[in-house]
Amino acid sequence: MEQTGAREGGPLAGAPRVRVPEQAGARHAVRRSSVRGQILAALRAALVGGELAPGEVYSAPALADRFGVSATPVREAMQQLATEGAVEVVPNRGFRVVERGARELAELAEVRALIEVPVMLRLARTVPAARWAGLRPLAEATATAAAGGDLAHYAESDRAFHGAVLSLSGNQQLVQVAEDLHRRSQWPLSTGPVAGRRADLVADAAEHVALLDALTAQDLPVVSSLVREHFTGASG
Repeated sequence: MEQTGAREGGPLAGAPRVRVPEQAGARHAVRRSSVRGQILAALRAALVGGELAPGEVYSAPALADRFGVSATPVREAMQQLATEGAVEVVPNRGFRVVERGARELAELAEVRALIEVPVMLRLARTVPAARWAGLRPLAEATATAAAGGDLAHYAESDRAFHGAVLSLSGNQQLVQVAEDLHRRSQWPLSTGPVAGRRADLVADAAEHVALLDALTAQDLPVVSSLVREHFTGASG
């Protein structure tokens, strides 16, 4: 059981106030799964947005109180985040938010480039232009989130865009591995003044549109350059 020394605080932004009645059977299992999913989504948003600070320890009971739920779905969600590399278990205290150093982020960017650049070059040679046009709304969604400085929404739409591009390869194992690496590179997004973060997001979102243009034109050198540069940014 986590001790009370772990950090507490007020409600997280966007945190769902959900209370699930204790019921037996499949109906309770479904509701519990739904609550866990909501908590997981809210925690991911809080991590990306910096509301859960790197290096800080948070207890499941304290977070549960802020969400208005029991500790069980919070603990289960945090365990999932531990498998994703966002937090680490601190025995008898709770979960510490992982701190990403510059070297680790550079390593993640390198691995993502090694995986995604060859795939995107192959897709540029084989995917019809009409298919790329169908992904433009996803690129525009990242631009909308970036313009509003919405870190959590940008992270979600960014993963959706990259996932949609890679899914055209037909390799779901690749998509899953790439998404895991992507999530790890987003814990958390860039820090600093809000204006500076918004500028970084806007620049990254513009690269999505440029990438679609290069893929459509089958401009392989530009595709390769854009993807590599995109991964070295703070939010891509």
